[in-house]
Amino acid sequence: MTEIVLLSDRRIAEVLVRECGEPLVDLRAMEPVRVDPRLADEAGAFAHVRLSVGHRLVAAQTHLPRELRLLVIEGYRPVALQERYFSASLARHRAGHAEWDDERVRMETSRYVSPPDVAPHTTGGAVDLTLCTAEGVELPMGTSVNATPPESDEACYTDSPDISPEARRNRRTLAAAMTSAGFVNYPTEWWHWSYGDRYWAHVTGAHHATYGPAGELPGR
Repeated sequence: MTEIVLLSDRRIAEVLVRECGEPLVDLRAMEPVRVDPRLADEAGAFAHVRLSVGHRLVAAQTHLPRELRLLVIEGYRPVALQERYFSASLARHRAGHAEWDDERVRMETSRYVSPPDVAPHTTGGAVDLTLCTAEGVELPMGTSVNATPPESDEACYTDSPDISPEARRNRRTLAAAMTSAGFVNYPTEWWHWSYGDRYWAHVTGAHHATYGPAGELPGR
């Protein structure tokens, strides 16, 4: 079995970052990428990614069968929001497992929510996405986007054997398109793909990440 490296692994935090200064762009203005509004925020951060990530998503779309579309759920996530997500998840794990020490609590939390200091979404380099038809109907993927390992019995893991053959085929279709465009997957979340962040650099063997925490949204 391939080793699963969690975002809490010290090797991720040790990756050098050389910020390239690339701007955030709004995917809602880029064809043919589709953006779902379920996690929309007032500022529209969810629909933004780094410029090269946007171009790579367009490239990934061209590698899908003609009748399918990428459906982006969330891109950029401000650091403050990531901190709230992580703190809330830490508290839930600590309350549910009083026997765990702090290191275990942090590790288990990181199977689902990234520690803020290494979080891919805060860089604008990560996207959560799924597949849909040209009419907007989402394909079966085995779990919902953002399903947690406990609630899905780890079926949210990208290579989980506990999903239907149809869901497995759909995950492979998504993976083929995204990897062809240079993205890497976080293996506990079939929907999470990134480029240019620390996790991407670790997986690909790049000398450094090109994205640190992103700056302000355009026009703000």
